[in-house]
Amino acid sequence: MPLFGLRAIVAGLFCVLAGSAMAEPSVPILVYHRFDPVKSGLTTVTTSAFAQQLDWLAAHHYSIVPLQTLVQWRNIPSPAVAITVDDGHESVFTQLYPILQRRHIHVTLFIYPSAISNASYALTWTQLDEMVKSGLVDVQSHTYWHPDFRKEREKRTPADYSAFVDMQLTRSKSVLEQRLGISVTMLAWPYGIYDPDLEAAATRAGYRFGFAFAGGQAHPDSDTLAIPRIPISGGLSLAGFAALVAAPPQ
Repeated sequence: MPLFGLRAIVAGLFCVLAGSAMAEPSVPILVYHRFDPVKSGLTTVTTSAFAQQLDWLAAHHYSIVPLQTLVQWRNIPSPAVAITVDDGHESVFTQLYPILQRRHIHVTLFIYPSAISNASYALTWTQLDEMVKSGLVDVQSHTYWHPDFRKEREKRTPADYSAFVDMQLTRSKSVLEQRLGISVTMLAWPYGIYDPDLEAAATRAGYRFGFAFAGGQAHPDSDTLAIPRIPISGGLSLAGFAALVAAPPQ
C-alpha cells in the first residue's frame, strides 16, 4: 500500500476515535415528589412503580449517579441517570428511604425548609439529618417556602420583589446549612420558573447550579442555572418511563 494511503487511513481512524472521545454525554435527571404504597397521582408515584423503574434502569445498565457528581461532568458512566426529589414530603422518609437503603442508591432532595417540622405533610429535621448522615441523601435548596415568582413579581414593587427573591434564596441556603451541617450550592426553581434576573440573584446568593422542570436531558452545555430535569408522574407506564429516560437531549 502506498505511504500516502496508509497515512490517510491512520488519519481517518484518528478522527473517528477523537470524535468518539469528544462526544458529549447527556444524562436524564429525574424529578419525583411523593411516594405512596397504593395511591398514585400527578405528583405521587407508588412505591411498586418506583421499584419497577429502578429495575428497568438496572436491566438496561444505567448507573445512578449522585447529582453532585453529575454536574462536574467528569468520568460520567454511560448510560447514567440522576434522581432528585422535590419539596420534602414525609413519604420520602417512610417510603423512599427504605428503598434507598436496600438498593444503596443516592438521591438529591430539594427542600423548602419553612415546611420542615412545621407542616403536617412534611419531613422533620430529625428525619432529614438521619438521611443525610446515611450518605445516600444529599439535601439542597428549593427556596424558603416555594413561592411562585411570577405572581410575586406582579403584586410587589420592584424593590420589594428583589428583596423577597434574595430572602427566599439566602434564607433557605443558610437554614439548611446550619440545621444539617451541609454545603448548599444547588437550587431547584419552584414550578420551574426562572429568568435572567432570578439567575443573577441565585449567583449572588452563592448557588453554583440551578435546576429547571421542563424535561429533556442534561448535558455539559446546559445553562448551569437552569439544568433540565424530567418530571415523573404517577400513572406513567413503564414503557412511558423508558421513553422519557431514553429520549435524546433537546
